[in-house]
Amino acid sequence: MLVVALGLLIIRLVLGLTVAAHGTQKVFGWFGGYGPKGTGGFFESIGIKPGVLMAVLAGLSEIAGGVLFAAGLWTPLAAALIIITMLVAIVKVHGKSYWASSNGYEYQLLLIVVALGIALVGAGDYSLDALFQ
Repeated sequence: MLVVALGLLIIRLVLGLTVAAHGTQKVFGWFGGYGPKGTGGFFESIGIKPGVLMAVLAGLSEIAGGVLFAAGLWTPLAAALIIITMLVAIVKVHGKSYWASSNGYEYQLLLIVVALGIALVGAGDYSLDALFQ
């Protein structure tokens, strides 16, 4: 079971920290992001209003969901935050095509499926959920 626990840890860390980093792009403008104002302007242009508030909320959801997911803490809640955020991204931005190269939902769907899968099987032995059981 060591291999399974390590596999779950690797998946959680990469997915969770990647999602959290995307959130910091929206909230802080890190990693080449546009920050709340730039992201908020984009959100307004696609009908998500008020743009800046919704950009901050989306970013905070990604940061919280990603960090919790990486840590394996409250994993079902963390997965839900990731899944909800990605579903909104698909519906509002990426729903016209499958492939990411055509601004499609390929990436968001992958995040949803992996987050859901981990939520269903559990975070694994190397997680805060396991530590607190």
